[in-house]
Amino acid sequence: MAVNPVVIVLSRSGEATGHSIARALNCAVHGRKDRVENADAFFDNALEHMRDMFGAGVPVIGVCAAGILIRAVAPLLADKRSEPPVISVSDDGAMVVPLLGGHRGGNRLARQIASAAGGQAAVTTAGDVALGVALDEPPQGWRLENPDGAKGAMAALLSGAGAQVVGEAAVDATWLADLPQGDGVVMTASMKPVEARQTDGLVFRPLKLTLGVGCARNCPPEELAELVFGALAESNVAPAALAAIGTLDLKADEPAVLELARQLDVPLRLFTAAELEAEAPRLENASDVVFAEVGCHGVSEGAALALAGKTGQLHRPKTKTANATCAIGIASDVIVDLAGTARGKLSVVGIGPGQSSWRTPEASRLIADAEELVGYGLYIDLLGPLAAGKKRTDFPLGGEEDRCRYALEQAGTGKNVALICSGDAGIYAMGALVFELLDRDADAHGVSDAARRAEVVSAPGVSALQAAAARAGAPLGHDFCAISLSDLLTPREDIERRIQAAAEGDFVIAFYNPVSRRRRTLLAHARDVLLQHRPADTPVMLASSLGRPEEFVRYRTLAQLEVDEVDMLTVVLIGSSHSRLAQLGEGPRMYTPRGYGRKIDGDLS
Repeated sequence: MAVNPVVIVLSRSGEATGHSIARALNCAVHGRKDRVENADAFFDNALEHMRDMFGAGVPVIGVCAAGILIRAVAPLLADKRSEPPVISVSDDGAMVVPLLGGHRGGNRLARQIASAAGGQAAVTTAGDVALGVALDEPPQGWRLENPDGAKGAMAALLSGAGAQVVGEAAVDATWLADLPQGDGVVMTASMKPVEARQTDGLVFRPLKLTLGVGCARNCPPEELAELVFGALAESNVAPAALAAIGTLDLKADEPAVLELARQLDVPLRLFTAAELEAEAPRLENASDVVFAEVGCHGVSEGAALALAGKTGQLHRPKTKTANATCAIGIASDVIVDLAGTARGKLSVVGIGPGQSSWRTPEASRLIADAEELVGYGLYIDLLGPLAAGKKRTDFPLGGEEDRCRYALEQAGTGKNVALICSGDAGIYAMGALVFELLDRDADAHGVSDAARRAEVVSAPGVSALQAAAARAGAPLGHDFCAISLSDLLTPREDIERRIQAAAEGDFVIAFYNPVSRRRRTLLAHARDVLLQHRPADTPVMLASSLGRPEEFVRYRTLAQLEVDEVDMLTVVLIGSSHSRLAQLGEGPRMYTPRGYGRKIDGDLS
């Protein structure tokens, strides 16, 4: 489990049990508001909150009836290989039932919880019950190379077949020792390639091998891959036995290295020149040329040894091509904790207007994975319990560049950081500024080289104009545009020119940042310009604090639009000359026809 679980407590009777579990697992307690006294975070709606956590990939431990958890996550069930564990615990801790994710850590987690709460883990997975082992969930430090074979192998064992554990690492695969003996299912525990497998056989890899690589800038990815796969083959070891790839931190963004890590599906770990130089006494091919260039006497051998640990050694010394080097290390035992640091990551996340149901699952997962949350304080607050227990760094309005620079620099240290934006991060938010800082030269107030090497991903969100349109009906049914009326960063004359162009083009217009305390005239100017090009009764929607408890939506005509009833949290949607406001069903609905009526009437050629 990559993400820490959360303990959800619904009543005071389960509070003590919840806190004892949280202490044992070093995780947070989320409590039902007004029903739980002490918690790290509180929520109003239990089903919605459980669904949010599950959708974000967070393992859920509910101190409540199993039925509540089932009803909460049922709409999201899709793929048992990717779903996080869901565990039900009785209020007194006597019974612990893993409902989902048994083979993704749920059964193991249930046993930990039972131990902490003094209860019993009601594990129902067939293999765990009958054989005491889950073949598709080997212990840390081991990898099942062919997980698709686990179901058939387990079925064979449950039907009475015996297991034969073979391979040079069989003696280390102690968790398989209690399986019934026989020739029915062959289980190979080995670092070596396996030429042929029985249909119901399994291959377990002890993660003892490490790979160190180095390469010139913009080395062709195929050159590095060919070198590495050739070295593995010549060393008679399987790629699946690799615990990690290591290299110099200056190569954190090297395409060839990133592509290799993707192909091998193993973690990439980074080391400073000083950390690699500490391995110099153990190198077989120390190089003064390399030292003069990057500050250590060997990158590939040094990284392989650093990952293998103090008692590890080189399994294959450095081999090289014109642009790349690689070396293979071997640890004295399976590797559980990786040395070095991960490549930093900055997720630029749009959380929508505020309510969790409008936040995408991808955004929730990126936030759950992040070590630190950065943003305007109000936006982080809108995350509610999803932000609980995480480091957060708040910046005020007006501190946008400082906010983005800080987030990038933290990612440059190897952290996983989420930059929180309302709406969509790429629409009048921080996305563009992040990439602008990355594009600037360092002497033009850009960011450090380390920050430039971090991974940057963007997650889309529901924008304010989309949320407003959904509340209205379908005002964006035909061509539309968005214009920010803030002149802090855009010259007023540019804004006025865009208003004029949109008016002449008869676009539906979404006005962002319509007013501020000192800026009160641009919205009135826009209204007056638009009145020259479209009817006075053109419908206008004013939508404030969308998706929040204080949401306020009202409709006006263009002639009735008054600046004083608009604030910074309001989106102003102004229809085109074709937009309509109709009384339909439960209330007014604003829409802009695209012309289907003319098509039906035969007016279109």
